[in-house]
Amino acid sequence: MTWVFWAGVLIVLYTYGGYPVWLWLRAQWQTVPVLRSSFTPSVSLVMVVRNEEEVLERKLRNVFALNYPANKLQVVVVSDGSTDGTERILAAFSAEPRLRWMSKPQSRGKASGLNEAIGLAEGEIVVFTDARQEIEADALQLLMESFADPIVGCVSGELMLGDPASGESGKGMGMYWRVEKRIREMESDAGSVIGATGAFYAARRELLSTVPDQLILDDVYIPLTILRQHRRVLFDSRARAWDVPDLGSTREFARKVRTLSGNYQLVQVAPWLLTSENPARFQFISHKLMRLVSPFALSAVFISSLLLTHPVYRFALVLQIFLYGLSLMPFTPLALGPLTRVADAALTFVLLNTAALVAFANFVTGRKVAWTR
Repeated sequence: MTWVFWAGVLIVLYTYGGYPVWLWLRAQWQTVPVLRSSFTPSVSLVMVVRNEEEVLERKLRNVFALNYPANKLQVVVVSDGSTDGTERILAAFSAEPRLRWMSKPQSRGKASGLNEAIGLAEGEIVVFTDARQEIEADALQLLMESFADPIVGCVSGELMLGDPASGESGKGMGMYWRVEKRIREMESDAGSVIGATGAFYAARRELLSTVPDQLILDDVYIPLTILRQHRRVLFDSRARAWDVPDLGSTREFARKVRTLSGNYQLVQVAPWLLTSENPARFQFISHKLMRLVSPFALSAVFISSLLLTHPVYRFALVLQIFLYGLSLMPFTPLALGPLTRVADAALTFVLLNTAALVAFANFVTGRKVAWTR
């Protein structure tokens, strides 16, 4: 039982601490420069939308106002079985020559819509975005600068959770997302990042392949297929889009379950990710798959510390009970003072690992997680 405890501890420590430390050390001795310069290729910005009448008009005005040459920007929108006023809004923008849109009467999922949108794209660079997030005015131009380097095949922008006026959120998922972005920055500095920010990323059209039907994580699959073609995938924190920091606990949890379920799906649809064909196999396993193992390691640590009687394991048990109890405190009316941020972090940690367990249940039962708004 002792080895179960320590094996679980090592897995958790590596997943959340060891891999970031390894990235930091690697970046110290192997920073790969990017040959950025002013670059304005033709761009096709693509969106797949379904029932987005609440935000679509604002998003279209946002993208048409970006500081990028109008004659080099095409906007492609695919309506995936929308039943609200989405297509009415698109029709209202029909006089805009840069817009090309199509309607799909029946919903077939985001992956199918992306394949349709890519087929309509005419630009040298395809930029992927979603309807809800607001892109900063200079972000598209900044994102393009990395493509001046011919070895770069894909560039991810940065998603900011919060309000442009007041800055990023420091709570809950906002805190988690800031840690995640730091990991992506270090991956990018040392070579290539594993995956992109789905709300705002770009790729050379010539490198794009068909997205598998019903795929959940296009923003991981597409960058990894480009990596497979020996092109770099970068993270550019200068190119920013903004999103609300909290969509509500239920939607945030469902979104995380969907993302983690997508990691299982990736291995199924692209088994080459676990072979030498994937030049970033070690990073993919460390960054994506180890988080699927983490909840089982945490369970092993808790159960073994219950059964072991040495004071070290008794202390570990008390510490776990304290942290798990602390994760429940945000649901109470108690004033936590300086413990508030620790409690938020503990809650986020517990929710992420609970979501991983739900994703595993989806995987073993064959339950499919569909694309939602």
